Amino acid sequence: MAAAALLIAAGPAAAIPLSTIPVEMSVWGMFAQADWIVKAVIIGLIIASLASWTIFLAKLSELRKAMAAERIVHDAVAKLRSLDDANRDPVLAGTALVKEASAELALSTDALHDGEGVKERIVSRFERYEAALSRKMTRGINILATIGATAPFVGLFGTVWGIMNSFIGIAEKQTTNLAVVAPGIAEALLATALGLVAAIPAVVMYNHFSRQISAYRALVSDTAAAILRLVSRDLSRGTAQTGKV
Repeated sequence: MAAAALLIAAGPAAAIPLSTIPVEMSVWGMFAQADWIVKAVIIGLIIASLASWTIFLAKLSELRKAMAAERIVHDAVAKLRSLDDANRDPVLAGTALVKEASAELALSTDALHDGEGVKERIVSRFERYEAALSRKMTRGINILATIGATAPFVGLFGTVWGIMNSFIGIAEKQTTNLAVVAPGIAEALLATALGLVAAIPAVVMYNHFSRQISAYRALVSDTAAAILRLVSRDLSRGTAQTGKV
């Protein structure tokens, strides 16, 4: 109906020779016929989408490995009776949290009588370690947030620019024939479509990784709490080992 109304409004004088009507309306054809600014927007959005998927695959593998390794450490620590047992274990002795606890005990050799103070210092070390681990795990995630927030607006810019060119073409050819108007508008809307294609997966990925990183931090916190219990037992027994660093 809209097409018929425009054709009627244009009148016979607006007839366009078929040889001048663009016939290539595939995605590649629309890209090839687009203005250079719209092309730049489309290429940028494609690069952003590829970056999102690259980050997704890399971070997904990293988090899965980290979660699996941390579960093994947590389950092993939960079965121990003292920090010395952890230091003798060939797997646990090399873990960061056990090293942090052992290092603080070594530095607090002359203050082991103040058990609460020792535990507070160990907790402080654990908190700093967890903060550093969080920064490491969120590396690259902020790029997904940026792409998800800006890609629709970048696509919209390409659309606005393309529609402006379409109106300029209408003015130059002095016709509103859909055969002339439609290709330019289709090229412009392609930028918006690609903006959404880049933004929607990026937002979903960001939310997924935010939940996964929170779960990973919670697991690390559980491991830290289990190690702190080992230290507390050793301090209560008076058997805290201070020679391990």
